[in-house]
Amino acid sequence: MASFSKTSSKAGSGVGGGGWAKAKHQSVGGGGSTLERIQQIELEISRTQKNKATAKHLGELKAKLCKLKRDILEPSGGGGGKVAGFEVQRIGDARVGLVGFPSVGKSSLLTALTGVQSEAAAYEFTTLTCIPGVIYYNDVRIQLLDLPGLIVGASIGKGRGRQVIATAKSCDIILMVLDATKDDAQKEMLTKELENVGIRLNRKPPDVTVRPTKGGGLKFQATVPLTHFDEEVCATILRQYKMHNADVLVREDITEDDFIDVIDGNRKYCKCIYVYNKIDMLPLAEVDELARRPSSVVVSVRNKWNYDYLMKRLWDEMEIVRVYTKKKGEFPDFSDPLIITPQRGNKQFNVENAVQLLHKSLLDDFKHALIWGSSVKQSPQACGKDHIVHDEDVLQIVKLTQAEKAKAAHGKKTGTTIAGSNIKVDPKKKDEKSAPKS
Repeated sequence: MASFSKTSSKAGSGVGGGGWAKAKHQSVGGGGSTLERIQQIELEISRTQKNKATAKHLGELKAKLCKLKRDILEPSGGGGGKVAGFEVQRIGDARVGLVGFPSVGKSSLLTALTGVQSEAAAYEFTTLTCIPGVIYYNDVRIQLLDLPGLIVGASIGKGRGRQVIATAKSCDIILMVLDATKDDAQKEMLTKELENVGIRLNRKPPDVTVRPTKGGGLKFQATVPLTHFDEEVCATILRQYKMHNADVLVREDITEDDFIDVIDGNRKYCKCIYVYNKIDMLPLAEVDELARRPSSVVVSVRNKWNYDYLMKRLWDEMEIVRVYTKKKGEFPDFSDPLIITPQRGNKQFNVENAVQLLHKSLLDDFKHALIWGSSVKQSPQACGKDHIVHDEDVLQIVKLTQAEKAKAAHGKKTGTTIAGSNIKVDPKKKDEKSAPKS
């Protein structure tokens, strides 16, 4: 450890020579447990000044750190088994997780919104398992999970944090419940714990493409000016993942952390709403300041304040599109809509995705769809598979008739079919034969 302290002191001076980088590489490459190596690398990163001379080495350290954390979160051994209380069946059209430190009001909020009795008390660690509930809102079933309170160090397994965060990763949206009477340190610590396990809050995946190749080395291309990243840092990070041949295309200004997220590939990009509870204990000016923050909602579980606005914000963030179905000659079925959500892989709100929710086989006989609603200029309007539907549109599927199916099967570019046989004739040759001789 003495050698580590010595090299770390050099890091603080901002020296960027090659011998310095070699010494620092040796300082974190030694033995010790995985947690000790993680602590060493984190300490070295914190003591290293960030500039052009150290960018390459910092990228190498962060790649090593990411791999070590992944080893902790995803152990290769088969022991342990499932943990009671955390295997919650996914039901409904969306899943929302309540995340927060102990005794901030998560259980009381679940009870108020869903009616499910989750034990609540004034002492910490009242909830020890995952408690599910269901909210019925705008004809949509939303599953709400009350997760046990997180503590500092949850990302490395403290306080059953590994199981809690694994369940949080399965959620479409996270409600981070915070104590309005405390400072922003709670929000920063929770965000850090979630970041450590690969959950990125209110961020989009970096617009970067990495395609491994069999040879040719690294081919790096950027379509925008890069201020925090370059080809040398890219090559250093790829070497840590044993990727020596790859085509890299960068379409936005990224950092080495963003590039590591792309390489690692197991990140969860999730929307988050910060719910500040206990506003009844604050003056109005402070409540107004909290309410104006981005992605924030203020509530009082004790007095049942602002629940309606919380549900409205949750609904807006989920971006759910409801499509009602209609059979020919009948009224639309407004009781059971088709639910299209971007969080579950339905990136495009088009007719094709809506039809697939009914049954994939319907696309085989699909001719067009009749649409009523705000997405069309006139109702009804015949639309194809790529038409983008809006919330509360009505859809009726029009199938191909038997004659149209036969025509589609036989009348292709290769030619027409002679009646009563399977012989196909080129239309041009057929016209030549039928033309009168001069």
